[in-house]
Amino acid sequence: MTGASALQGASAAGAAAAAPPRAVCEIDVVSDTVCPWCYVGMARLGKALAAFEGRLEARVRWLPFMLNPNAPEEGEDKLAMYNQKFGAARVAAIVPQMTRTFAEEGLPPYRVEGLTGATRNSHRLLLWAAEAHGLGAQGRLAEALFRGYFTEARFINDRAFLLEAVAAAGLPADDAARQVLDAPGAYEAQLLEELARHPGVTGVPHFVVRLPGERRAVARLGGAQPPEAFEEVFEAIVAAARAAAPAGAAAAAPDGGAACGRDGSGC
Repeated sequence: MTGASALQGASAAGAAAAAPPRAVCEIDVVSDTVCPWCYVGMARLGKALAAFEGRLEARVRWLPFMLNPNAPEEGEDKLAMYNQKFGAARVAAIVPQMTRTFAEEGLPPYRVEGLTGATRNSHRLLLWAAEAHGLGAQGRLAEALFRGYFTEARFINDRAFLLEAVAAAGLPADDAARQVLDAPGAYEAQLLEELARHPGVTGVPHFVVRLPGERRAVARLGGAQPPEAFEEVFEAIVAAARAAAPAGAAAAAPDGGAACGRDGSGC
């Protein structure tokens, strides 16, 4: 089962559960569409939510982060950029690590060839998907973008690929073109607002778990945590809902998960 489908399946099953009290949480996922650990984090979160099928409804929202705000719009060779940024020796270790990790998580084979570049348009489309079609649609689009970039060597800022990803997510590509890609100012203000929502985040993925309507986090999890880290948080939420009591103080943020940072750490 893919990451987004697992997320949607767990959420839908939770929504359909009839036995009260039903546990509900909101999860903000701060990520960049060119961060491989964000794709891994999606898969691991999906596995954790699948383990709570029927017990927890999770409303997952993808928020933007830009690992390289100055990445070129026209793109540049991905492997050459990696070698320049990280050094050839480190890249020689990163590529087999990501290849193993993708295989372990049941993702399609990791590929490092192709172009990389600006992610602004992909984030604008994700904001559009959530606003116009809901969080489930946004999750499907996030997965299509991750899958294309990391496993099909597609360029993250290629118009054709972006619209193909929209269509693969079951969304109207014509609307995406007209309302987002052909409207340069569309979703720009919202993008800047969302980029500033979590100012303390310096690496992605970063997961913020809340109860509905609450600003205070139940937990913050940094990096692509294993499913067990999410399950511990979800178990506490389910137990609190069963007892009809608040979930309690925010949990400490585990920082042991792999993540991508703007300084190149973790990738």
